[in-house]
Amino acid sequence: MKSAFEQETGITIREIIGSSGKFVSQIENGAPFDLFLSADMDYPDALYRGGLTHTAPKIYVYGTLVLWTFSDLDLSKGVDVLNQPSVKKVAIANPKTAPYGRQAVNVLKYFKLYGAVSKKLVYGESIAQVNQFITTGSGDVGFTAKSVVLAPNMKEKGKWVEVDKDAYEPIAQGVIILKYAEQHNLSAAQKFYEFLFSEQAKEIYQKYGYILP
Repeated sequence: MKSAFEQETGITIREIIGSSGKFVSQIENGAPFDLFLSADMDYPDALYRGGLTHTAPKIYVYGTLVLWTFSDLDLSKGVDVLNQPSVKKVAIANPKTAPYGRQAVNVLKYFKLYGAVSKKLVYGESIAQVNQFITTGSGDVGFTAKSVVLAPNMKEKGKWVEVDKDAYEPIAQGVIILKYAEQHNLSAAQKFYEFLFSEQAKEIYQKYGYILP
């Protein structure tokens, strides 16, 4: 998305990647961000209600959860594999601050595995840290976004299986232009905001496993 937008407009984007909950706290404390893209709608809604945004939140895609491993685990059984004694550590994003982590917990509860698996959970601050746990072997297996396993630098690495979408709430990902942009980079922020809903962007989303609203 960044590359396509910069190539088309000549506008440079500086992305800061982390957990949605921590960004909300930073924005509430005056962090100099022009836009906020979150893996859910609750956090953008909170900022909107707090009067910290230039626009109302809008869904741009729905995310998809996958189970991913670099070990020799057989993922054909889906999340039931997490019950195996050989699985010692299951990586998920912190459900208190990261929407994908919250939905991973919902998956475990849906399949009645949370009680048995909860003691195996290792928490990443964000999906990015979860991916690090999985790729380095710090976690035997973990829940991440489908977009991660389809990324060019990760494609064909490890094994993954998509999680049953009935097992978790739709991961509606929202975007808002923040108040900070009004006095600094509003024109550029609006152009990127509009790009997120363009036909070119929709092709990119679908390529990386996202579902269009």
